[in-house]
Amino acid sequence: MIFQEKDFTLDLKEKINSIEIALYKLIEILLDEYKPTFAKKGLEFNAEFDRIGRNPFQPGYTSSISIGISDDEKEELTHLHTIKIWECERYFLGVPISKKIPGSKVTGELLDETYEDIELELKAFIVEQLTINEG
Repeated sequence: MIFQEKDFTLDLKEKINSIEIALYKLIEILLDEYKPTFAKKGLEFNAEFDRIGRNPFQPGYTSSISIGISDDEKEELTHLHTIKIWECERYFLGVPISKKIPGSKVTGELLDETYEDIELELKAFIVEQLTINEG
């Protein structure tokens, strides 16, 4: 869902925050649940919440969750799945820019999937990786 700067309200900020918290808790649950299973297969399972910036309505702010799988021996990432929660950027003529230029606009993009959809998507990715790495 795309939001224009005029749509940046306290309600939207609270919604972004609540989604970030819920998804942070989800990846913690998935980490606890699946880390031992991947370890038995000689794989490292990691999940993290990432946030850049402090104010969700400030250009450059972004938040996301990621699940990564790496080979214990090689310690290199073999599979990564990232879901962006919120991203705020400044645009000028449709091109992202870093400096405020007269005529530029600030927009934010919010994840439009439900918590349940994201949970299913992440679990499907995890099961797929376990299936690929069987043996």
